[in-house]
Amino acid sequence: MDFMASNEAVLKVKRWPKDTITAGCRHSVGLREDGTVVATGDNRYGQCQVSGWRDIVAVRAGNVHMARNTGNTHTIGLRVNGTVVAVGWNKHDQCNVSDWRNIVAVAAGWCHTIGLTADGTVVAVGKNKEGECNISGWRDMVAVAAGDWHTIGLRANGTVVAVGNNRYRQCDVNDWSHIVEVSAGYLHTIGLQRDGRVIAVGSNKHEQCEVMDWQGIVAIAAGSYHTIGLKADGTVMAAGSNKHGQCQVSGWRDIVAIAAGCAHTLGLQSDGTVVVVGENEYGQCDVNGWQDIQVNEHV
Repeated sequence: MDFMASNEAVLKVKRWPKDTITAGCRHSVGLREDGTVVATGDNRYGQCQVSGWRDIVAVRAGNVHMARNTGNTHTIGLRVNGTVVAVGWNKHDQCNVSDWRNIVAVAAGWCHTIGLTADGTVVAVGKNKEGECNISGWRDMVAVAAGDWHTIGLRANGTVVAVGNNRYRQCDVNDWSHIVEVSAGYLHTIGLQRDGRVIAVGSNKHEQCEVMDWQGIVAIAAGSYHTIGLKADGTVMAAGSNKHGQCQVSGWRDIVAIAAGCAHTLGLQSDGTVVVVGENEYGQCDVNGWQDIQVNEHV
């Protein structure tokens, strides 16, 4: 992982845990300190069948917007040896990752999966109808994010690239700079700048892009119609749709990581427990029994 290690200094980002909790449309996933994984919520396609996973260092849940005729999703796990495992909906081969090697980060969209390799290149599997898998030419990447139909890549120099559906200008990130983290929602994209400010592009129908006045942010997460920001003091900010209470995070304290699903939001506390708000029709918020979720990012 020499390429990635050499670019930690470039990004100058504190190692906040970014991949230890993840939220999909109707399920939630957590990575324990011992490298095992827990999941709760909709398991229609086996997306919660992660109890046999071992030596995992990062988890990602498929990103899909809320609709009665969808919700099909998958879950991705990155192993310590750089290989990847996947469970869940695989209609478009988005779970065909067993041959991937030297992966250091993963991202999951609705019908596609993205992997960042140790040399800064990117691999992709799954549906490519909108061009969301056209990443073969990407180089010098240090982070990736996947929305429903678009994919975002963060370069070592702090600039950003995007491919896929751009109907709402969610891929208009070419002028971004000094970025240290990216996240992609259904139809919007957010970026965390080195100075702790947040920028956003894409659909703003629910005011999910109203983040320009945020300051002191250390981590970001994009849901379908809402955006979450973690502050350095352990408190959390939210913008966008609150139809299901997914933005009711003002009372949260001592948070070290966040995740935004379709209509629910997860927060990881420093003691390894998880708090949650939002839609719970499928039990995706039933995390009260979770303990020992990893609070330190794997190095």
